[in-house]
Amino acid sequence: MAPKSSATGKERSTIEEEEVLQAVILADSFNKRFSPLTLQKPRCLLPICNASLLDWTFESLALAGVQEIFVICRSHAELVKAAIKNSKWSKPSAGLKIVPIVTAKETFSPGDAMRDIYTHGIITSDFVLVTGDLVSSVRIDEVVRVHKERRKTNKDAIMTMVVKESGVRHRTRSRGESAVFVIDPETSECLHYEAAMGYPPKKYTKIPREILNEHPEVEVRNDLIDCSIDVCSVEVRLISITGDLRRDFVHGVLTSDLLMKNIYCYIAKDGYAARVKDTKSYDAIRIFLSRWTFPLVPDDNHPGGHSYEHIRGNKYIAKDGTVTLSRTCKIGNNTLIGSQCLISDNAQISASIFGQRCTIGAGSVILNSYLFDGVVVGPNCTIEFSILAAGVQVKEGSRIEKGCLLADGVVIGPQARLQPFERLSRRHLGTEHNEEDEGEEDDEDEDDEDEDEDVDEEGDGDVEESEDDNESEMDSDYGEIEANQDPDALKRLGPDNNAIIWPQPSIDEDEEIDEVEHPTNLRLMRLGDDVSDLYLSDVGSETSESDLDDDDHFDDSDPSSSVTSLPLANTSNLVQQADEAAITEFQHEVKLSLDRAFAEGHSVDNASVELKTLRMAHNVPLRRVREAVIVESGGPAQRQEIAVVVSRWGDLINKIGGVDATETIEVLQECCASSERLPLFGQILAALYQEDVVEEEDIRAWHKRPQSRGDEQKSAALQNNFQKCWNAGAFMIKQFDEQESDEESDEEDALAKQTSIKDRAAPVPSTTTTHRESSENGSEESDDGAEESEEDEVESEELSENESA
Repeated sequence: MAPKSSATGKERSTIEEEEVLQAVILADSFNKRFSPLTLQKPRCLLPICNASLLDWTFESLALAGVQEIFVICRSHAELVKAAIKNSKWSKPSAGLKIVPIVTAKETFSPGDAMRDIYTHGIITSDFVLVTGDLVSSVRIDEVVRVHKERRKTNKDAIMTMVVKESGVRHRTRSRGESAVFVIDPETSECLHYEAAMGYPPKKYTKIPREILNEHPEVEVRNDLIDCSIDVCSVEVRLISITGDLRRDFVHGVLTSDLLMKNIYCYIAKDGYAARVKDTKSYDAIRIFLSRWTFPLVPDDNHPGGHSYEHIRGNKYIAKDGTVTLSRTCKIGNNTLIGSQCLISDNAQISASIFGQRCTIGAGSVILNSYLFDGVVVGPNCTIEFSILAAGVQVKEGSRIEKGCLLADGVVIGPQARLQPFERLSRRHLGTEHNEEDEGEEDDEDEDDEDEDEDVDEEGDGDVEESEDDNESEMDSDYGEIEANQDPDALKRLGPDNNAIIWPQPSIDEDEEIDEVEHPTNLRLMRLGDDVSDLYLSDVGSETSESDLDDDDHFDDSDPSSSVTSLPLANTSNLVQQADEAAITEFQHEVKLSLDRAFAEGHSVDNASVELKTLRMAHNVPLRRVREAVIVESGGPAQRQEIAVVVSRWGDLINKIGGVDATETIEVLQECCASSERLPLFGQILAALYQEDVVEEEDIRAWHKRPQSRGDEQKSAALQNNFQKCWNAGAFMIKQFDEQESDEESDEEDALAKQTSIKDRAAPVPSTTTTHRESSENGSEESDDGAEESEEDEVESEELSENESA
C-alpha cells in the first residue's frame, strides 16, 4: 500500500505542476455609456492607442502567464470572434489558447454571464476573472499564487479582489463610482463592501456591529481603486449570481449567514491597472503616453503590430515613414499620430491620439481629442475633448465643443456648431448596418466554419438570436430618436450633414433606474464635464476651481457652468496651454508622491527613485523636479518644524538626478518670493546650509548673480520680495565674513600663546635675572608680551656672552 500511496502523491504533484492558468473575459459592458459609439461594435473593440481594448486585455493576461482565455460575449458576437481571429494572440506561436463563448440572449448582467459559464463547464480550477476593457501591468500570477496558498488553509476563500491605493484625485479613480472596503489588516480579508456613488454624495457607511466585535482591528478604506481583476475558485460558479459582481455578488456573499464564504483583497503595490468604464476613464487611459503603464506602451511590442517612435514630450509618430507633417504645424506633448496621417499648415495638435489615415486641414486646432481611423478634418476647424469614430468627416470652419461623441461615418459642416456633450450618429444607421453586416457575416461564416470546435452547437444558435436581438433593439431606439429630431438643431450641423442628434440621458419620475446610471451621476464619468455646478461633499470629487485646473481642465472657463469651452480667440495658444497643463499635472503627481512619502515614512532613496520615475514619465527638466520638491518640502507652516523636515528630507533635493546647489537656492528664492513663505526664506536657507545641502560658496555664488536681486522680475511686488530674499542671503554672508575674521583672530591668539609657553618651558642660566623680570613685567601687559619676550631673550644671550668672555 505504501508504494501505491507514494505514486499517487507524485501524480498529484505532476497534476499541480501542469495545471493551466485560465482566465475569463467578460466582453460585454452591460451599459450604454459610450452610445452611440457602440451601436456597431462592442466597447471592448474601441481603440486605445490604435489597438483594441480587447488586445490590450490579452496583452495584460499574457504578461501574467495566463495560458487559456475564454471570452464571454453576447452583443456583436461575430465582431468579437473576428477580432480574436485576427489578433496576434491567436497565432500558434503566441502560446495562448483563446476561445470565444457566446452566451444566451437573456444575458443582461455580469451575473447572468457567470451563470452561463457554469452551463458550459469550461472552468476546471482557480481562474482569473476580468473585463474586456481592462488595461493592466499588475503581476496577476503573484495574486494567483497568494490565492492558492490561502486556499490550502482556508477552503472557504473563494475570491481575491485586486485593488490599488490612490489619491483622491488620481486620473483613473472614478468620481461617479467607488466603494468602501472594510479590511482586516492582518489577513487582508474583506469584511464589508459598500458601493459609493458620486452623486448624491455618500456621507456615511454602515458597518455591521458583529464585524467590530469579532475583529479587534479593522481598516475602513475609501482610497482603493477596484481594478476589476478577480482570482476566483471553482466554487464561485456554483453560487447563484445576479446583477453586478461587486454591488450584488460580493456584497451578498459578505452579508450572507448561509454561505459562510470569505473574500479577500490583494492591494497591489506595483504595476498599473484601470478599466475603461466611461468616456472620462477612456481619457484617463491617455496615461499610456506618459509611460506609467510600462511595459504596456505604444513604442514597445504594440498589440496591434504598429511601430512608433517615441520623441521628447511623449510624442509618438508612426515609424513607417508615411506620416506627413507640415513645417508650420505644431505638435504638442502627449500626442500619438498613426500611419498615413496628414497634418496641414498651421494646424495645432495637443494631447490627442490619431488613428491611421487621418487628415487635418490647414489652421485646425485639435486638443485632448481622439480620432479613430480615417477621420477627415477640414481647414479652420476646432475640436476639443471629444471622440470621433472611424470615417467621420468634419468640414471647413466647424467647431466641436467638449464632450461630443460622433459615431462611425458621421459627416457635419461646413460651419457646423456642436454644443457641448452632443452625441451624433448617421441617419438610417440601422438599415445601413444591416445591409453591410449581411455581406460581412456571410464571409465570416465561411471563414469561421471550423474556428470554434470547442464551442457547442447550442452556442452557435445563440449567436444568431443574440445578433438579431441586438439589431432589433438598436433599430427600435434609433427609429424613435430619428423620428423626434429638432429641425432647428439639425441646421447647426451644416448643410452637408448626414447626422441625427441623440437626446441627453433622462429618466421618468416613475422609472426605476440603477443609481450608478442616474444621469446626474453619469456626468461625473463624462469626458470634459467639470461638474462645477454640482454640490459634491465627497473629497474624491471635483469641487473646486483649483482642482479643475490641476486635472483635465485646460482653460479659463467660468466655474459656474459645466458646459463652457475654450474661446475661439485663444485657439492659437492651445498647445502652450496644454504644455503648461502637463507641467501642472507633473507637479500634482509629485505632490501626491511626496505626501505619500511623508505620511508613510519612506526612505530618501526610495522617494528619489519615485521622483526620477515621474521625471522620465513626464519628460520634464531636472529643474522642474527640484522646484516641485522644494515647494512641497521646503517650508512648513511652523518655524520650529523647518529644521526637522530639512534634516529628514533635505538630502532628497540632491538625489533626484543631479547636484546643483546654486540652482536649489534660486528655486527656493522663487518659491518663497511668490508665496506666503517669504519670511521663512532665511531660516530654510540656514537649515539647508546646516545639513550640507548647500555650502557657503554656493550661497556666495547665488548672491553674486544679477537675477538674485530680482531685477528681471516684471512685477514690482515680486521684485521687492526677491530683494528681501537677497538681503537675507547678504546677512548670512556677513555672518560668514565675521566668523572668518573671528577665526583668524583666534588663530593669532593661539599662536602667541603657543610661543609664550615654549619660552617659559626653555632652560635659562642663573644670570638671566633681567630676563625673568622682563617676563614678569610682560605678564602684566598681555598685548606687548610677545615683543618683550623676544627682547629679554636677546638680553640674556648678551649677558651670557659677556660672562663667558
